[in-house]
This record gives sequence, structure tokens and C-alpha cells, in this order.
Amino acid sequence: MEKRGSLGKIMSRYVLPGIILQSVLIGGGYATGREIVEYGAKYGAMGWLSGFASFIGFSLMAILSFEMVRLFKLYDFKSLLKSLIGPFYHLFDVVYIMLMLIIIAVMSSATGAIVEQMTGLNYWVGVSVITVVVGILNFYGEKIIACFESVGTVLLYIGYISFSALVITQGSDHISQVMAAGDVSFTPDVTVLSALWTGILYVGYNLVVFPASFFTIKNQTSTKQSVIGGLIAGLLMTIPWFMTYFAIMAFYPDTSVLAAPVPWLVMMMADKAPSWLFLFFGLVMGWTLIETATGMIHAMLGRIDKGLADSGRSGMPRARRAQVTVAILAASAVLAKFGIIDLIAKGYNALSYAIIVLLLVPLLTVGLYKIVKREREIRKVEEPVETEEPSVAVHL
Repeated sequence: MEKRGSLGKIMSRYVLPGIILQSVLIGGGYATGREIVEYGAKYGAMGWLSGFASFIGFSLMAILSFEMVRLFKLYDFKSLLKSLIGPFYHLFDVVYIMLMLIIIAVMSSATGAIVEQMTGLNYWVGVSVITVVVGILNFYGEKIIACFESVGTVLLYIGYISFSALVITQGSDHISQVMAAGDVSFTPDVTVLSALWTGILYVGYNLVVFPASFFTIKNQTSTKQSVIGGLIAGLLMTIPWFMTYFAIMAFYPDTSVLAAPVPWLVMMMADKAPSWLFLFFGLVMGWTLIETATGMIHAMLGRIDKGLADSGRSGMPRARRAQVTVAILAASAVLAKFGIIDLIAKGYNALSYAIIVLLLVPLLTVGLYKIVKREREIRKVEEPVETEEPSVAVHL
């Protein structure tokens, strides 16, 4: 029992924050492979630089945010942003809500389309299933969400290993040719700096998922746990990225893959994947979409509860949390179905830069300063006070 308890503590302190981050990150575009094309794979042999920059960025941001949250007990994004940018935290609220609606709308659209394509069921069946499951998860709260997303991580990695093994083994010769020749023909104007910046921009846009992990930091008790947990989070968030990247290199620069809405489906169809793998892909896709929607909405609900607490009121009851969740999902589904997403998406990069300005830069400056200052204060308190020992007379 003691060993089991120790293992549970290790998992909750070092691995669970990364599991939640990876689960919320890998929805919609990531799981389909579309984002990997846009944020790296389109650069061919130089695309790995974008993935490397993403790994460094995700790891660094995870370490800083985990430590900031742990030291100052800032378990919701309102508290964190108030500490970093003061009264401007309301700007982050606006950006977060807009990105949340866009991301969930894209996922609702993807889910409905994939369910319709793979099963023949109506578009709204997939959307409705997502809505019901996410509503139930947010009704029951943090423990059930952590359990659901832990299972999702296992499913995701089994899926990605299966998909990658199929595509990469059959296309290994072409991958070698692309990398050896330095092929960047799909985007011939790419430079090292532009590839690296693309990875940084990808990190900036995805910082919006970080608040979903803050409730897990309650388990951490030391800087060591923040650092190791942050590095594990960075790995969990980027290993599937590299699996997808090398799979796409097996077809580079084929536009039928690089221009596809769901590159994974095209690649598996080209390699004549067995039918069970397509069904498994559908399961993994659905699970990741639910995880992303659940995580982002859960963080938003935490923000609302914090606002209520600050005004002297009690947090939302379970039923109200479920109702708000369903309302957000319904609004996103309507946006996706009626094409408003295309109009909003024109400002998508602007929102990404806004997240960089409101969270990434403050974490690297104000956050780092506050972390260093607080840890110095803690060390001073913990240092033993040296006292002079009384002299002992020696009589001969």
C-alpha cells in the first residue's frame, strides 16, 4: 500500500500536469495532423527546427508557470494574470474566451465531419456526443477529468505509435531522401530563423491551454518537481508532434497530404491501413477533442468561481457548471456550422500574438523575477541562524 501511495504521489507531482497539458493541447488540428503541417512539416527537412523550438518553449513555459502557480498558490488564470500584468488581466479574459470559442468550434466541426465520414451518421450526432460527455465531465469535476485525460494519454500514444509505425516503416526510404537532400520544396523560401520562429509562435498560441493544468499543481511541493514536471510536459506535448512530422516526411512534398484537412487519414489510406486502425483513429480523435474542450472550459469555470469568491459569493453548483459547459459548446457548434469561424479565423494570428504579449513575455520577465525573489526569501527563512558557541576554559 505504501509503495502504491508513493507511486501515486510521483505521478501526481511529476507526470499529471504534463498529462493534462498534452491532453488539452492535442485536439482538433494537432490530432488530425493539420497543425503539424502548418507549424513545421511544410518546411520539409528544416521542419524539425520548429518542433525543437516548440519543445524548448513548451518546457520553459511549463516550468515557469508551474513554479509561479506553486509558490504563490495561483490555481486559476485570473490570479496568475493579476500577479503578472495587474489590471490588464481582463484583456486575457477576452482573448481566452475568443480563442476558446474558436478552438472548440473547429473541434466541433472536425468531430461532426469525421463521424459523418467514417460512420455515415449525421453531422450533429458527433457534435451532440461531444457536448454531453464534456458536460458530464465538468459536472463531476477535477478528479474525473484527471482520470479521463490520463486514459486519453495512454490511448493517444498507442494510437500515434500505431499510425506512425505504419506510415514511417513504409516510407522510411523517402524520409531519408528528404532529410539527406535538405528538401524544402513545398516552402522554398524558409530559413532557419523562420522555422524556429514558427515553433515559438506555435508555443505562444497554445499557451491558452496552460490554465487547464493549474489545478494539478496543488500536488507539487518543490522547485525540483516544477522543473522535472515541466520537462516531462514538454516531452509529452511534442513527441506526438515529431511522430506526425516524420510520417508526413514520408510523403513530402505531396500536396494531397500537405493540403489535406486531415493529413493522417490521407496517409493511412495511401498506406492501406486496416479498417480497425481507422476506427481506432476515430476513437483517438474523439477522445482528444473531448479532452481539449473539457480542459479549456474547466479553466474558464475556475476563473468564474474565482471571480465569484472575490465578490463574496459561493462558487457555481455542479448543475450550473454543466449548464455553462453545454452553452459554450452549443455556441461553438453554431459558429462552426454557419461558417462564422472563417471570418473569426482571420484574426487568429493576432490572438496568438496577444497571448504572447499577455502571458509569454510577462512570464519570462515579471514571472521569472518574482519566482527568483520568492525563492530567495524562502531560503533565508529556512537557513539556520548561526550562533557563537560559548568558549570553554581549559585548565591545565
